[in-house]
Amino acid sequence: MKHERLTGYAFALFTIIVWGSTFISSKILLTTYTPAQIMLTRFLLAYAALWLLRPRRMALSWRQELSFIVLGLTGCSVYFYTENSALTYTLASNVSIIVAAAPIFTAILAHLLGQERFHCGTLLGFLVAFSGVILVVCNGTFVLKLNPRGDLLALAAAGCWAVYSVLLRHVSQGLDPVLVTRRTMFWGILTALPIVILEGAPYPLSPLFTPVVAGNLLFLGLIGSALCFVLWNKAFRLLGVVTTNNFIYLNPFVTVVAARLVLREPISPLALLGAILITAGVVVSQRPVLHVLPKKAGACQ
Repeated sequence: MKHERLTGYAFALFTIIVWGSTFISSKILLTTYTPAQIMLTRFLLAYAALWLLRPRRMALSWRQELSFIVLGLTGCSVYFYTENSALTYTLASNVSIIVAAAPIFTAILAHLLGQERFHCGTLLGFLVAFSGVILVVCNGTFVLKLNPRGDLLALAAAGCWAVYSVLLRHVSQGLDPVLVTRRTMFWGILTALPIVILEGAPYPLSPLFTPVVAGNLLFLGLIGSALCFVLWNKAFRLLGVVTTNNFIYLNPFVTVVAARLVLREPISPLALLGAILITAGVVVSQRPVLHVLPKKAGACQ
C-alpha cells in the first residue's frame, strides 16, 4: 500500500511539473497559432500516439460512451477553451488563481457524490495552499482587476476540471488507463473541431517543419497530453481523486520557475514564500481519505 501511494505521488508530481511547463510552450506557439488550433493539434498528436501504444478497440455501452463524451468536453475541449478564452478578457493572474481552486471544487463534488469524504485537512490544506497560489501568481505585483466575463470563464474551467476528475474516477474503474485516455482524447478532438472551424483562422503548415514549433507541439501532444493524462488517471486510482488533485496547487509555481528558466522572467521573494505555503498546504491535505462515504458521515471528519 505504501509503495502504491509513493508511486501515485510520483505520477502526480511528474504530471504537474510537465503541465506547469506546458504554459511556456503554449506561449511560444501562440505567436503562430490560435489557442484553439494548439488545443486541437495536441489532442491529435496524443490520440495518434496512444493508438500506436495500444492498437486495439474499446467495447463500450452507450452509457459509457456518453460518459466519455462528457469527459472529452470537461477534460479537453471545453476546459481548455474556457481557460484560454478567459485570458482574453481578464488578467492571467485572475485566471491562474481561479483555476487553482479546482481541487476544492473536486473535493466538494466527490463528497456530494459519495466518492470520497471531505475532511478538515482538505479545507485547511486548501486555505494554506491557496494563499501560496495567490503569492506565486502575483509574484510580487499585487494587481486585482475584476472582469465578470473572464473570471466566470475561469470559474467554468475550474468547474469543468472538477466534473472531469470525479467522472473519470467513476468511469475508468476496471478499464485500461491508456484506452480511457485515448477515448477521452477522441471526443476531445471531435468537440474541439467545431471551435476551430467557427474560428476560421488560417492554419499555416510551414512552421510545423521548424524545430521550435515542432518540438513544442510534440511536447504538448506526446508528453503533456498523452503521457500525463495516462499518469494522472493512474494517480487517481492509487491516491484518490481529491488527494491527486491537491497537486494542482503546485502548478502556478512550476510555471513561474519554468518561465524563469526559459523566458528569464523574475521570481520575487513573495513567490518563494508562496511556494513554501503551497507545499505546506499540499502536505496538510495528504491525510488518507476513505473512498466510500458512509451514509451518516459528517461533512468534516
